[in-house]
Amino acid sequence: MNPNLILWSITVALGGLLFGMDVANISGAEQRIQQLWQLSDWLHGTAIATALYGTILGAGTGGIPANRFGRKKTLIAIGILFFVSAIGSAVAQDVYVFMVFRFIGGLCIGASSVVAPVYISEIAPPEHRGKMGIAFQLNVVVGILLAYLFNYLLQGVGGDNDWRYMLGLIAVPSLLFSVMMLFTPESPRWLLLYRNEEGEARRIFQRSGADPDTLIREIRNATEVRKESLFSGKFSRPLLLAFLIAFFNQLSGINAIIYFAPRVFGMAGMEKSAAFLSSAGIGLVNFAFTVIGWFLIDRSGRRTLMYIGSAGYIISLTCMTLAFAGYISGGIVWFVFLFIGAHAVGQGSVIWVFLSEIFPNSVRASGTSFGALTHWTFAAIISQTFPFFANQLGGAAIFGFFAFMMVLQSLFVWRLMPETKGIALEQMGSGRILH
Repeated sequence: MNPNLILWSITVALGGLLFGMDVANISGAEQRIQQLWQLSDWLHGTAIATALYGTILGAGTGGIPANRFGRKKTLIAIGILFFVSAIGSAVAQDVYVFMVFRFIGGLCIGASSVVAPVYISEIAPPEHRGKMGIAFQLNVVVGILLAYLFNYLLQGVGGDNDWRYMLGLIAVPSLLFSVMMLFTPESPRWLLLYRNEEGEARRIFQRSGADPDTLIREIRNATEVRKESLFSGKFSRPLLLAFLIAFFNQLSGINAIIYFAPRVFGMAGMEKSAAFLSSAGIGLVNFAFTVIGWFLIDRSGRRTLMYIGSAGYIISLTCMTLAFAGYISGGIVWFVFLFIGAHAVGQGSVIWVFLSEIFPNSVRASGTSFGALTHWTFAAIISQTFPFFANQLGGAAIFGFFAFMMVLQSLFVWRLMPETKGIALEQMGSGRILH
């Protein structure tokens, strides 16, 4: 693969590193924050979910600046706002100031989950689009791993203020990301379709090793430069697919584990330090199985990975349900690791690639925004309600519900989900592949 393509995709995918760190570092701070500010379960859930409410807004609107100002400028701004959020959250003196800065961080997560995958899909050749798209997810899981490791290492640093170091750490990679984006070119498809700058688009295509004449002709033939409404009815099929894959992603319970990992292990009777160390193990398993997904996605295809992930979900969540119900003694750590592995190789590897490739050029950013909006809306609902239901119902009921939803996901993959492996974006945009 062209070295420029590799460099650009890695740089843009670093937005996923910030995404992953910001999502996971709260797991080390959330119980300390609840104790510090004496929060009720509901207010505590709100404080943790505030970032996800910001994520909903960021996901829903991220396509607007990406289309108006370009993918590059939007990603630079995301890095800067991540920095502001990290510093503000770390120094907050009350829960309401804390929530404001966490909301800003959520805006960045939501926008990055739209703009970064769109950029990568627009520069990637069809035969490598899956691997390049997973570069974003791979950075997400590296960010989660780093967050869990630093949460473990920073326990007790600064006494009761160790959580401030956990949250503030993300400021460093945020600045690095923005600086690196300054040296990354704009998406050539955006330049062609939104600015009609064929000369600059041609130059970037040449640097990427592509045949610019062929690509520009295909893009022009497939897409007139026009404004189209995402909800006109023309795109109902990709909208349905985007909604369902995002819906099932969150109804697996993945964010209940990522956001509340130490709490989940504590519910199973583990002491605090062991719970933090086991949470770091989640990061390692997540990384290892995402690498497997990276290797397989352009070989075996998106549907195969989703089938594998669904089977792993059902087995692991059923075992977790039985463990919390008392029918299985111990083993909760291994069941959680199996769950994370299933997610990483399945939904975790597929979702951002799939969302960024099923919409045509004219509505790709807004369509991906819709999928991300669905994803983060349900993530916020899970995060808001998990502490309450964990205390009221216990782990067996919660994880049993997630297991049932993954049975439904298997039916979705079987009956509705198309295979998009190796298909050019312009060919996919014609709509024939999705039916």
